[in-house]
This record gives sequence, C-alpha cells and structure tokens, in this order.
Amino acid sequence: MSAPGDRGHLDEALLSWMRETPWTRDEERFRDLALAVFEFQFEHCPAYARFCQARGVSPKEVDAWEEIPPVPTGSFKEVRLACFPEARTQKVFRTSGTSNERHGELHLDRLDLYEASLEASLRHSVFPDLGPGERMTLRILAPDIREAPDSSLSHMFQRAVEVFGDSSSGFDVLEGQLQVDRLFTALGEACRTRAPVALCGTTFAFVHLLDALEKRDRPRFDLPPGSRVMETGGYKGRSREVPREDLVAQIGEGLGITPSRVLNQYGMTELGSQFYDSQFRQPERPVRKVAPPWTRVRLVDPSSGRDCAEGEPGMIVILDLANVGSISAIETADLGRRVEDGFEVLGRQAGAEERGCSIAADIMLGAAEPL
Repeated sequence: MSAPGDRGHLDEALLSWMRETPWTRDEERFRDLALAVFEFQFEHCPAYARFCQARGVSPKEVDAWEEIPPVPTGSFKEVRLACFPEARTQKVFRTSGTSNERHGELHLDRLDLYEASLEASLRHSVFPDLGPGERMTLRILAPDIREAPDSSLSHMFQRAVEVFGDSSSGFDVLEGQLQVDRLFTALGEACRTRAPVALCGTTFAFVHLLDALEKRDRPRFDLPPGSRVMETGGYKGRSREVPREDLVAQIGEGLGITPSRVLNQYGMTELGSQFYDSQFRQPERPVRKVAPPWTRVRLVDPSSGRDCAEGEPGMIVILDLANVGSISAIETADLGRRVEDGFEVLGRQAGAEERGCSIAADIMLGAAEPL
C-alpha cells in the first residue's frame, strides 16, 4: 500500500480496520500505516519533528515501525502534542493528580477514531459473548462524565454503557464516594433475576466495595453465570497495597465471580487504545495483555535500547495508530515482559519518566508553546 497523502485517508483506513470482525493482525498493513502516520505527525507537529531530528531520525530514514522515535508520557505534561490547530480541538483528556500538579493532556480533533478503538477492544476482550445488538447490565465503579468531563476512563465507561449496557446500567461513584446502597440494590436485583452483570471500575473502588461487604457483615453476592469484572488503575492506593491475587480471591469470595472473569485493563490517558487480559477468551493459556491489531508493543532495555527477549523485563514502548492526531509512539516508563503473543505489566521504573520527559520537553519546547 502506498502511504496515504493526507489525514483523511489515514483516519478512514484505521476506522475500517477497527471495525473489522474478527480482529485481523496484518504486519504489512500495520507497517505501511505506521510509516504513513509517522510522516504525517512529523510534518504536522513541530515539537515532535524537533524531537525526532535531535535523534537524527526523519521519515526518509525510517523503514520499519520499530525505528519510529517514542516520546515519554511525561512530555504530554509539558507540550501540546497535537497535529492540528488548537481551534479544532473537540476534546482534551487529562491525567489525574492533585490540583497543583501539571497534568498530561491528550488533544483530540475527532472522537470517532478514539471510540472505534475502545469499542473494538471492549467487544473483543470484555464482551466477546454478546451477539450483535445484545446488551447486559453494567455497573460502573467510577464517576460519570458529568462529574469527570476530562477523564478518559469515565469517557470510556460512558461509551461502554451506551454500546453494551441495558436499562439497568449506571454509575455508582458520586462526589468521590461509592454509592454502596445503590450498588447493593443493583447487585441484589441481578441475583434475583439471574441476569449477568459486568462490574467495571478502578481497582481500589473494588477494594472499597469489598470493605463495605465486610463492614456490613453482608452475605456474599452470588452473581449469575456470565457476570464479570473489569478493573484498572493499579493495586497501590493512598493507604495500602492490595496484591492482585488477593483482590481476585476476595472478588470470588464476595461476588461469586471466578478468576477467569476478572480482567485487568492497561491503559493511559496519552493513548487512544487499551490492553486487556486474555483469560476470558483463552482461559487455557497464560494470562497476558492482548494488543489490538492497530497497536504494537515493544519491551526495551532502557540502557541499550534493544528489544528484550521473551520473559526478560524491559520498558514498555507502545505504537498506537489510534493516536493519529497526536503522537503514536509512546515510551511509558512502565516495566513489562513478553508473554507469548502479549505482555505482562510488572510496575513502574523509578525515575525513568521524570528523567526522560525532562530532556524531551527541553527539546520540544524549542518549537512549541508549553501547556
């Protein structure tokens, strides 16, 4: 395929791929689109072009997607990394943090590409058993978009409810508090009608749910077969850390959901795509994060820059073509390791993002206004 000459061709090619069922991994298609997206971003984001030029890289020298320079996620806190005029911005998602912290920002001039990517991943990994037009009850352990309008997670959950949720679906976090009575009523109704329910939310919202069960001396819920949990956000909270194995066991004890139906999501504000555990679809194989066909994940040795062998820990570097209007190549500062055709997240590499983004931002700010 020849490189598309403008943004419209890129968007349409990606939308077509995202809407294909079943998922199709196509190395040649990915390479051609990745190189075309890189050329577009190099030409339309001066800050990124300066970053690449400082590394002696331009589209003329790049023949493989692995050669596209990734930017540290921390750079999104310092520079507006977008390939369109600010006046065309439709949505800005911001990273979480305290009010006096600088937040990372993902600027979007269209939402259909972003939403096509998240819908395809949800259908493939979280709702693979729902047929066309089928819906189920989704209870969301997170604030809705009215309370968190710049949260990419709340936007994703809102879209999940719109596409996959039935009339009994809803959000159960209000003003930072889990609405325990409302949630317990919904779960009790699901048990009574034997209608499966999907519980989706941040990891520590589930910790609070399980704490509420214990404090109220509530007998366990025996949620119907087909129920599932999707949790995201990590296992270290403000006051304690809960190992994932313990959380999954407690979910089984308190909600009656088997480990194969407890899925972790790996994502971040700076990305347009998300990565989910594999065990719902493939319970017989090792658990790993599955990459959508329009993404690629590298595990890189931070010192040498080389790709790590399977099982060897390295920094997670993602090329996400859903980020066509921003920057597709992202250095996450998270550590992971390759597992079969996917990857496992091991945790953060201490200090890596701060060091990397400081240098990157210094380069980029020579060609762009800071946020």
